[in-house]
Amino acid sequence: MRTMPAPLPDRRDLIADTAIATVAAAGLRGLTHRAVDTAAGLPAGSTSYYFRTRSALISACYLRLATLTVTDVDRWEARHGVPDPDSAAEALAALLHHWLTTGRDRQLARFELSLEATRRPELRADLETAGRAARARAATLLASLGAPDPEQAADLLVAWTDGLLYDRIAGAPAASRPAPDPAELTLVVRRMLTALLAP
Repeated sequence: MRTMPAPLPDRRDLIADTAIATVAAAGLRGLTHRAVDTAAGLPAGSTSYYFRTRSALISACYLRLATLTVTDVDRWEARHGVPDPDSAAEALAALLHHWLTTGRDRQLARFELSLEATRRPELRADLETAGRAARARAATLLASLGAPDPEQAADLLVAWTDGLLYDRIAGAPAASRPAPDPAELTLVVRRMLTALLAP
């Protein structure tokens, strides 16, 4: 039986993914249309055709990161399910472990790109749109687990998650401290969920 080849990525997604990888590797100073064209193996001018300005390219990164985060959560829920707080803690710990290891570069780029929006108001709306998507998914999860105020709990869970990721990826001890193992993460996540689900 002949296997069908995997579909090629959408050109916009390819450019956004390459831009995210460029930011992770070289910081925002390294993010140029030419650098993205080269890294993506695209003809010169391709990135500027789809995203005319650097601001448009950065906004594409925000929205792509939000989509990829929701995709990660969808995979996590499909693999683990979230019927109770214990299994939710294990699943969220597995997701965090992924973001701290094989997904580390994407998180690093997300932090760099988020800081850029604090200095450039024209980027703020797309960053907020991306953030709302993450909080909406967290609120749905917490509501299914019985949180008394899912929206407030979602804000706290996202803030806690971002704090943990930042500390382990870019914080002062990040270079000398290994990523926590899934068992350690599960214990910490379980404590956080217990606090969020308390009446």
